[in-house]
Amino acid sequence: MVRDAAFNNSTMAKWGVLSCWLAVIIYAASNSVVTMLVNIGDANRINGHNVITFANLLVLGSLISLIPMSLAFGRDWELTKLRGLSSREWVLLTVSAVLSSAVTPGLYFFALENTSVTNVVIAGRIDPPTFLVLAAIFLGERFDFRAMAGNLIILVGAVVILAFKDDDIGHTIGLGEVAALVATLSFTVSTIITRTSLQTVPFGVFPIFRTVVGTLIYVCFQIGFSGHHHFGEMLQPILLKWIWVYVILIIIIGQLAWNLGLKHAKAGDVSLATSFSPLAAIAIAMVILNEDPGSGLIPGGVLMVFGIWVARSGRKSAVRKRESARKKSLELEKDVNFKGV
Repeated sequence: MVRDAAFNNSTMAKWGVLSCWLAVIIYAASNSVVTMLVNIGDANRINGHNVITFANLLVLGSLISLIPMSLAFGRDWELTKLRGLSSREWVLLTVSAVLSSAVTPGLYFFALENTSVTNVVIAGRIDPPTFLVLAAIFLGERFDFRAMAGNLIILVGAVVILAFKDDDIGHTIGLGEVAALVATLSFTVSTIITRTSLQTVPFGVFPIFRTVVGTLIYVCFQIGFSGHHHFGEMLQPILLKWIWVYVILIIIIGQLAWNLGLKHAKAGDVSLATSFSPLAAIAIAMVILNEDPGSGLIPGGVLMVFGIWVARSGRKSAVRKRESARKKSLELEKDVNFKGV
């Protein structure tokens, strides 16, 4: 019996590791997949314009994602549990929802409209060192100098890739790159708010609440301030046809694999997989979108891999590898960064 239990645990742990690697690859592909779908819409215009826009993909994808979330987390929405939340928690829930589900995706998709997927991924590398600093200040976590050094080396590697794409780096940094930087900071602040103030909120309340509130605010902003939305055409057959690539791959398979990884893998295993997310995203953009990361890919990539090794060597691996990844899900979530929905 003991051997059988140990064998089952070992088997599930292996499946957990495979699942988290699958999720990381899917999320790394999300920006490229979304851009590919927008390009398909651009090649098949309806009434002279593209109905497969970043805005339509975000809103329709978020609405569809509410179906599996409602089935999974419906029990957490009992009135007795909701009444137990304080007004402060509701305010912080709203702020976090606005940042994570309206500001962050809106800026990421704006960035994808104005620059390459590679540049968006590179700009996102500012997140890990920023998170370490904010976590030390606001969460009281011990500052890990090796982890910071490793993440700064990764950031330098990303800058090398960006710089070698153009002789004049000032020309390389445009609206898209700035939007990606601000989106990354928005995502980081949202994660800090969640970790500091929303630990007592039922697990299923936050994802549904942030999706509903974030989507509503995003739609209102687009209608009020942008003339480039086509929400009235979200039922066009071409959009309804291709949205399922986004939904099935990123929302359903991606979320299922990520949750299985968090449930069965150890934190160290998931952390290792998420460390390679930016390199995977750049490689996938090269394959799907035929993007050219430039001559800086090899030296920058070598620096990023070295930075990953330095950052991981600074962690208390002997202890952390025994921790359940689910206990550290919010920290691991920021390593993946924005996941496309």
